[in-house]
Amino acid sequence: MADRDFDASEQLLDQVRQALADDRPLCIQGSDSKAFLGRIGAGERLDTRVHCGIVSYDPTELVITARAGTPLQTLRAAVEQAGQMLPFEPPAYGEQATLGGTVAAGLSGPRRPWAGSARDYVLGTRVITGQGKHLRFGGEVMKNVAGYDLSRLLTGSFGTLGVLTEVSLKVLPKPRACFSIKLDCNAERALLKLAEWGQQPMPISAACHSDEALYLRLEGGEGSVAAAHERIGGEPIDSAFWDDLNEHRLPFFAQPEPLWRLSLPNNTGILDLPGEQLIDWGGAQRWLKSSASAASIRQVVEAIGGHVTCYTAGITPEPFQPLPDLLLRYHRQLKTQLDPQGIFNPGRLYAQL
Repeated sequence: MADRDFDASEQLLDQVRQALADDRPLCIQGSDSKAFLGRIGAGERLDTRVHCGIVSYDPTELVITARAGTPLQTLRAAVEQAGQMLPFEPPAYGEQATLGGTVAAGLSGPRRPWAGSARDYVLGTRVITGQGKHLRFGGEVMKNVAGYDLSRLLTGSFGTLGVLTEVSLKVLPKPRACFSIKLDCNAERALLKLAEWGQQPMPISAACHSDEALYLRLEGGEGSVAAAHERIGGEPIDSAFWDDLNEHRLPFFAQPEPLWRLSLPNNTGILDLPGEQLIDWGGAQRWLKSSASAASIRQVVEAIGGHVTCYTAGITPEPFQPLPDLLLRYHRQLKTQLDPQGIFNPGRLYAQL
């Protein structure tokens, strides 16, 4: 283990118990790399970075377990050294991003439609609850996951249900061949081709359209990747393109307008919205740079069964998709069960929580 590995679970547990005794809210944070997402947190800061280090990693079992404050780049380096990867490609949005923040945000990268989401790879967690207890949920192998898995519920909860202290993730071997290409075409034709290829056994693991060009990543066995490239054609590009897309380093993201993430049903066509769009996830995710109001953007997207998240802080009081009344009631009941005093990141997701 690295010199900075440290088990600070008792320290974090004491802080939570003191906050419960004082009825004082806590703002759970790691490196703060996702601070631009969601509403502004309130309360005394609980810094998970003191609780760090890889607890166990057995490449033959395809499972890595680490403490919440462990830097994401430390995990990536460990699994890459063994020829493995985090299949859901979590974006870091900063060099100091932590495992806890990554799981709490529940974000996934370009491979998500083909490999699954962050939630799909969380096998187990340790969590400090709103009753001041340090509990373990799930396991370290898939067969241990039975019934409703609270670990997956915590994924994407932005720290509103408990303090993640440890996470076990499933990892996978890196593909034997990886090849990225660029094809010149407009967005309408790109969506048609992606819908066509989606019905066929193509080794596509990422697909994005921007600036009148379709970008594809082909992964798998050397023969299948070569055959797909021969069939599709296209100009080879540096695979670093996908990292730049995932971390929002492409020129598109540097434009001054607010950034919106649109999550859409499969095979959704061109959207009539003001501003510039970048198509990701084979069409299921769109990035929009637009100064239009949240209400007008959501009206268009909701009409086709999608939802909208604002990725620029301070643009709208409700950055996440507003919840229907029934779903909001379920969220409140869940919050009450797991955090009865409401001390964990109050209002971080929604003002009513």
